[in-house]
Amino acid sequence: MMRYIRYLFLAVIGICLIVVALANRAPVTLRVMPEELASIFQLSGSITLPLFLVIFMGIVVGLLIGFVWEWMREFKYRHDLSKKGKELHRLERENKVLKAKSGEGTDDVLALIE
Repeated sequence: MMRYIRYLFLAVIGICLIVVALANRAPVTLRVMPEELASIFQLSGSITLPLFLVIFMGIVVGLLIGFVWEWMREFKYRHDLSKKGKELHRLERENKVLKAKSGEGTDDVLALIE
């Protein structure tokens, strides 16, 4: 049931994106700098794209920035978790060694009880 709800939700989002794209097909010119600054620095970079591409690229760039920001923010938690995992593995190995040593020289009946 949840799979169908997910597919319905994705279909609604897809239809909304198509409607936005069809409503914003007019071309817009993106410039690197304002014309006054471009004339001073001799840079005249510009590109003409449909408006919906500019909107969608803005959304994608925003998501990428958010993902990178969150990944960097969670670095300390991943690092601490890695350290704890290594310490846990070391303690488990040490525990096995100590259990093996404690079992040496004891009676078989006592070893079975433990």
